[in-house]
Amino acid sequence: MNNNHAQENILFIVLISTVATIGGFLFGFDSGVINGTVEGLSRAFQSESIGEGFNVASMLLGCAVGAFTAGRLADFMGRRGLLIIAAVFFVVSAWGSGVAASSGEFIFYRILGGLAVGAASVMAPAYISEIAPARLRGRLATIQQIAIIFGLFTAFISNFLLANAAGASTESFWLGHEAWRWMFWMEIGPAVLFFVGLLMIPESPRYLVIKGEQQKARDTLARLYGESAAASKLSEIAESLASDKHAPKLSDLVSGGKVRTIVWVGIGLATFQQLVGINVVFYYGAVLWQAVGFSESDSLMINIISGGVSILACVITISLIDKIGRKPFLMLGSIGMSITLVIIAAVFARAETGADGNLMLGESGVIALVAANAYVFFFNMSWGPVMWVMLGEMFPNQIRGSGLAVAGFAQWISNFAITMTFPIMLATIGLASAYGFYAFCAIVSVLFVFKMVNETKGKELESMEG
Repeated sequence: MNNNHAQENILFIVLISTVATIGGFLFGFDSGVINGTVEGLSRAFQSESIGEGFNVASMLLGCAVGAFTAGRLADFMGRRGLLIIAAVFFVVSAWGSGVAASSGEFIFYRILGGLAVGAASVMAPAYISEIAPARLRGRLATIQQIAIIFGLFTAFISNFLLANAAGASTESFWLGHEAWRWMFWMEIGPAVLFFVGLLMIPESPRYLVIKGEQQKARDTLARLYGESAAASKLSEIAESLASDKHAPKLSDLVSGGKVRTIVWVGIGLATFQQLVGINVVFYYGAVLWQAVGFSESDSLMINIISGGVSILACVITISLIDKIGRKPFLMLGSIGMSITLVIIAAVFARAETGADGNLMLGESGVIALVAANAYVFFFNMSWGPVMWVMLGEMFPNQIRGSGLAVAGFAQWISNFAITMTFPIMLATIGLASAYGFYAFCAIVSVLFVFKMVNETKGKELESMEG
């Protein structure tokens, strides 16, 4: 296929990859929108620290289930088919979260949205990996992370503008509804766009071959890579699948009575991405910066700055990931996060506590802000995009769906645990100890990458070994 690059329909490949990554945008928006609504939720539903944590983290339970079932369901329904269902769930969740009149009702709609986020989080990069040429796969799959960050960034800006226009997130706004409710409703537009866009893109050719629809698969491959490359690529996929003795199933993850090493690596990548505490910044950024003395308005503006830094980091990764590879980015990110998290924890540890219970950072507040944004930069240059790129491409064809299911489940359960425990840690051991824990996990991740992670740059999906 290397001799047929000129026949590749790059514009078409980029276009359908972009449609798939709208799921990433919604993943980011749905995750980030909660950041500006925590105060409104606490007042509306009279929730304390544990209840507050569950209101914020409830979506993540849905994400875990969505991620776990997505890989397997996609083997039966198709990658595109599953994403269409996720788009419908996004619309219903955005509407329902805004109209919720009780904590239970709100949690129901957030879990529904979580199912969509979980499915999109594993299936969008898998879909992109299955339609992209190996030499471009890293860059195109990294667009997913830019979409996630852009979704977060958009949610932060939307929250900031709505809160400022209303006077506060808890104040009444359009049509007599509080501003925090409108923060959720802003998601309906892009969710509808995602649904319409998915109706216009093709199904993954690898899935079509699995279902025995050879002609459809060949037609799609011809549109992607050109006629001359389509036949050879179809043959590669068919040969890879022919070597598999049965339809994909979860038990394929076990070989010789032991879970395959590649599965443990996938679980490790997914788990460490959360244990470094990144989503504490994304979900609780406004609460975090208010806890160290910034106003709600300043805290929401800090979120916007962090979102801009994140996008810059992802752009760097897109330009270099297919040249440098995946593992070097993970190593650099782990080292950078370790250093910046230690600095943040040290600043918080030295701060005095004011009469209102908030930390008084004084001039050290600038150091904490710079370190926090450097931490966000290192994460989004490395673990943010690269973990999803690797999960989408590292598993052999036979276990890709099942491997994604287990790794995705581990990622969202870890996300839930970190998100659920942060308000409790904030109220008990304090910010310094919480960030000390995240710093420890970042340091351990350096060793994990060094010993366990193998490079996947430039490899065809059919040549992946597990």
